[in-house]
This record gives sequence, C-alpha cells and structure tokens, in this order.
Amino acid sequence: MSFWEGSGMSFKKRKQQIAAALSACAVLFAGSFAYAPMPVANAGLFSTGDVVGALLGGAVYSAQINKQIKYYNNTEEGRQELLQQIKDQYGVNGDYALNARLDGIMSNLTSAIASVDPTIYDKPYLYFINNEKSFNAFCTLGHDMSVNTGLFDVLTNDDEIAVVLGHEMGHGQKDHPAVGAKRSIGPAVLAAATGGSILGNLAANAWNNQGITKPQEKEADALAFEYITHSNYNPGATAAIWQRVIDKSNGSKTPEIFYWAYGGSDHPSDTSRRDTAAEKLEAYSGKHVSIDKDEGVVKVNKQEFVKPAAAGDMSAKERAYFVMGNLAAAYHNGHNKEAATVEGQTVKLGAQPIMTCVDGDESPEVLAERLNKIK
Repeated sequence: MSFWEGSGMSFKKRKQQIAAALSACAVLFAGSFAYAPMPVANAGLFSTGDVVGALLGGAVYSAQINKQIKYYNNTEEGRQELLQQIKDQYGVNGDYALNARLDGIMSNLTSAIASVDPTIYDKPYLYFINNEKSFNAFCTLGHDMSVNTGLFDVLTNDDEIAVVLGHEMGHGQKDHPAVGAKRSIGPAVLAAATGGSILGNLAANAWNNQGITKPQEKEADALAFEYITHSNYNPGATAAIWQRVIDKSNGSKTPEIFYWAYGGSDHPSDTSRRDTAAEKLEAYSGKHVSIDKDEGVVKVNKQEFVKPAAAGDMSAKERAYFVMGNLAAAYHNGHNKEAATVEGQTVKLGAQPIMTCVDGDESPEVLAERLNKIK
C-alpha cells in the first residue's frame, strides 16, 4: 500500500496541506534571534510497511514541498503572500516612531551589507513590527523579516538593535531558512506517513534545532560583525548585547524574558558569543585594544585605560564593550595617529569619540591624558 493510498486523502488535498504546512514551516525555520520553547510532537509506533509506504510516496510529497519552498523563497508573489500570512498570524504594530526607527536601521544595514554583498538588492528585505511582547526578531523564507514589539522594550539603543537585525539578515543572505526547511523534509515526511502530520513533525524538528544549526548561527554572528563594521554603528555593540543578556539573566540558563540559548547545544552560549565578538574587536583594532572581561577594564596596548561606571540601564561591563568598540574603530581608521582630546564630557581620539563621561567615571581630562601616554 502506497503512502498516498494509505493516507485516505486525495492528491489535491495533500497539495493543499503542503501549502498550509509550508507557510507555517517558513516561520518555524526562521533564523530567529530568540524564542520561547514549544512542546515536541510524539511520534508514536509504526511498522516496516509504513516506512516503505512513506519512502515511496514521500518522494512525490518532498518534490511538492520543495516547489513550495522555492515559491515562497524566490518569487515576489510568494514573498508577499508569506509576509501577509505572518502579519495575519502575529499582527502589525503601526506605531509611527517605532516604524521610523526600524526603517532607519534597515536602511543603514542594507547599505552596509551592499558594500560587501551587492546581491542584497536582488531580493530586498520585507519587514514589519509585530505585536508580540516577547523579545525576538526573525528572518524567514524570501527575506521576510519581523521584529517583536518587545525587542524595543529590552534594547534601548539602535546599535544593539542593529546587531540583532544584522544577525537575522546574515541568515537571510546565506539562505539559512530555506536550507533548514529542506534539510528537515525527509524526516518530517516519514513521520507524517507513520502517524503524524507534516506540519506537526516539521514543527517538532524545528523546535529540536533541526533547522538553523550552530555553524549557521556562528556564521550569522560573524556576518553581523562584518556588516556593523561597514556602518556607522558602534562595533562594540556586537559584544555589548551579549553582556546585556548575561546581566539580565543573572546567571540563569532560562531568564524570565530571554530565551537566548535557542535549545542549548545547537547554539553558542551567550558568554561564548560575547567573547568571540570581543576577540573580533581586538583583531579589528590591530591588537591594540583588549578587555579584561572579568573586571570590565578596557586596555590599550595591554595597559589599563578605563573601567567605566554603570550608566542608565547599562551595566559597567556592557558599557565597557562600547568603549572598546570606539577605540577599535579609532585604531582601525587611523585616528590613533592624532592626539586624544576633550570636548565637553567626551574623550576623543582624533575625530573618533571614545567615551562620554558620567557620574562615577574619572574625569575626561584624566582619561585623555592617560590615553595619550599609552596609545
């Protein structure tokens, strides 16, 4: 008995189910920055005959799913259709200020990415802010992106938001959502033939990290760093955002508002992502700038420069990575050849602002004098 005969469902009905499943699958296999865990489907028992039937009918089924993936991923009609489905599912936040802010960041990132990957203009990103209050953003098939309203409640500066969106666009530029969806077609079809539904099993695979892999996450992080360094955003934000997550989690593996581990074993830890970004910043500076991650002390040429105080909702350590980023940019762009000066409460190295002093910091004059001695 073939898979189609045993299903008790017409081929036309199956095609309809494929289309519905893939629209949901597109979101499930999105390159998501954070997510709340979902239940895993129970596969149940099946016979050898079921497996044989699945293999026979699954080839046709898989071909149809692949066709649907290409439709959503590569055609303008499919991209727009999927975007509308996501909007219908999550709702649209029409807040003018938030949307203007997102438009600005997306425009800046698009220009930055285009400087290293002009193919971004072949499939411009479609995006919107949804009504979800949790902290998340995702990029799915067809370069369709959505940002949760809750992300703007957690991140208070555009530099860190740009890191999140740059990470998601990294997934999009490398087509990770489509790759993840295609990778899981076989197991999902087999499971569907032996007692489950295609949608349920694709969902189970997605939430068990069979979509976006650890190497893909690392690649997206590396791309985000590259994109940020080709923009006017502070490259230190690539490390600062992970320090912020660590601060918010208070050592918990599953903090109340964050689900950053993304399943744990298939994604790098918050600490490793912070430290990897810090290593990239050091390399970007030509090895002139480093940080004592335990003490939050920024060093120049291996000598202590500053230990920033906490400011606003930013911890001392999070702020230290922003100072590190400014210094790294100064060295990378040759501003270190000029003197450190003071402008108001801001220490500058050449034309590059390094740090604006607040209560609890040393005076800008003391810091400028020290920087001139060790730079």
